[in-house]
Amino acid sequence: MSSTCSNVSREFDEPVAGTAATARTWLLLEQPGPWGAKALTSSHLDPALGRALEAAAQDTGVRIALIRRPGRHADRRTPGTRRVYVAHTVPGNVWLYATTTADPERLLDLDFAALGRGEPESFATALGGRPHEGDPLALVCTNGKRDRCCALLGRPLAAELAASGVEGVWEVTHLGGHRFSPTLLVLPYGYAYGRAEAHAVKEVLHGVREGRIVVEGCRGGSAWERPGQAAELAVRRAVGEYAAEALSVVRTDGAAPRWEVTVAHRDGRRWLVEVARGASLPPRPESCGSVLGSPARMDVVGVREVTLAALAG
Repeated sequence: MSSTCSNVSREFDEPVAGTAATARTWLLLEQPGPWGAKALTSSHLDPALGRALEAAAQDTGVRIALIRRPGRHADRRTPGTRRVYVAHTVPGNVWLYATTTADPERLLDLDFAALGRGEPESFATALGGRPHEGDPLALVCTNGKRDRCCALLGRPLAAELAASGVEGVWEVTHLGGHRFSPTLLVLPYGYAYGRAEAHAVKEVLHGVREGRIVVEGCRGGSAWERPGQAAELAVRRAVGEYAAEALSVVRTDGAAPRWEVTVAHRDGRRWLVEVARGASLPPRPESCGSVLGSPARMDVVGVREVTLAALAG
């Protein structure tokens, strides 16, 4: 495994903050069996439905992924009923709904633009969805057709978590950042983690149940673009704020390779965070089998608290 992208990234101690996939809303559809690299159109889900769902979600802030239970993936083509989840991750309006359906084409009845804005009504009316009352969801990327690290490292992690009695564990098709495998997304809050280990995941899930975010190993909150992800995590570390919905990214000024991000606390405090895009050196593969490159990294240059009067000035 010495030549895998995840081993190289770990050896170089590549930072994980600011590398999470971006999505205000996640829509998850259970699809057992094997997955291809582009799972929505290369699994046992009808590829025409997969293409229609991709088109419906485009530019809405909704990201669609397939999920399956951990374990062996028998080649079953027609599951009776499927679990469906939708989660909105923007602080102040975080929610997670769930339902089951025997007809995944009904997902096309959803109002994707409304889901992206944080309005769950169409999920309730079209699919009979209701607020999820169980444990938080732990979604482990295991799609070896996208990158072998996800299968080699993700599948054992998902299996270990499930075998130890952790509820809400699912395998998921794609979270990005193969070189940080095993990667994990936790819902409803939408924070992603890299180089995850079972004991750390259990700590993360315990925190979520109490409304807290664990920052160790955190790649960022998916509600924000990557400079915002890095900035929000930097403020959490700087002031020791771990309440899940305490902070929001309210403004990002500038453009690559440098941004000024405004992070606001629900109590009124604000911080200006300088974020610079750097290149990870020496060159390394972004995924297994890819050419050597210098993946972008989000470096926090400074964090300073400001008053509203100073912002106005």
